[in-house]
Amino acid sequence: MKRIFVAILALLMAGAVFAQSDLQVLASVKYNKTESITVKQLKSRVSLYEKQQGASLSTENRKKVLDSLIQEKLILQAAAKSGLTIPDSQVDQMFLQQVCQQLVGRLLTQSELEQLVKQQTNLSLDEFMKQQIGMSVEEYKVFLKNQTIAQQYIVGKYKNELQQVSPSDDEIRAFYELNKTTFVWSDMFKMFLVIVPKGNNAEAARVKADGLYKQLKDKKVTTNQLTVDSKKENSGFQAGEVLVNKSAQSAQQLGISYNDLLGLFSNDKGYISNIVEQDTNFQFFTILKKYEAKMLSLSDVVQPETTNTVYDYIKQSLGQQKQMEYLSTKVQEVADSLDTPANVERKKTGAELDKLLNW
Repeated sequence: MKRIFVAILALLMAGAVFAQSDLQVLASVKYNKTESITVKQLKSRVSLYEKQQGASLSTENRKKVLDSLIQEKLILQAAAKSGLTIPDSQVDQMFLQQVCQQLVGRLLTQSELEQLVKQQTNLSLDEFMKQQIGMSVEEYKVFLKNQTIAQQYIVGKYKNELQQVSPSDDEIRAFYELNKTTFVWSDMFKMFLVIVPKGNNAEAARVKADGLYKQLKDKKVTTNQLTVDSKKENSGFQAGEVLVNKSAQSAQQLGISYNDLLGLFSNDKGYISNIVEQDTNFQFFTILKKYEAKMLSLSDVVQPETTNTVYDYIKQSLGQQKQMEYLSTKVQEVADSLDTPANVERKKTGAELDKLLNW
């Protein structure tokens, strides 16, 4: 009995040591206010990067993550001092756009997202996020908010200079020549999609979908009118135009097999699908127009019925790349200028720091 007690006590003490280690302060940032960076906070950020890369970070790379956390806090404190902030509602929207795009390719409410994740994985959204990126929903929202504020602060600080950063005509044409084979249209069709969420009453949603379907099929309502009606308060449905490519990704987004998608492409303009029941909604669509595959020149539009040409797209893409490189340089410059002994106190260094980073 005594041995069992000693073993249990040893386990409890070990747990306490790990907990104490996680709470150890690695650095204190005090430009605008005093904030600590703990081992636990560093572990959370390292976990995010390790899940993204699919591999463990070395001690040296963990030190770089620590430095980036210090720089992030310095810039966030500078942004706060300037009065910059963003509302939580904007953060919530960014979170949904990011996660929904990766999972289903369309925007859902947080309630719909939670329901979908539960049905597909049998996990809560919190559990799913921790499994995927090592952060809870709220932790990831804080991460998004901080990243956005830091970016907006640097962009605002160098707004005029940033506007001058753009690719040359030669760079645009050289990029096109190097990547010419990637600029193609696959076979596509434009459809008008109607979605009726089930909510808490699947039967009422079914009746709603049946009514809308009959109106469209009997030509008692136009797609334009349905679009207008869908935007009214408490309309109970969503409607709009969607461009569908002949690809496995499009099939997945529509919730059908690739063979079924190929079957849809055999239909002509004006085709109206049957009502399909999904996990969270009922939906149907009609084909408005079809487009054949082709290779694109610099003067062709990137997508049908738009004005953005391949040249414009490359200019914008290269411009964003150059601007991100410019901003990265400025982030480092600002962080370096703020990273002084008066603003940052590194509590752990050398072998002592190495030991704490070896988890």
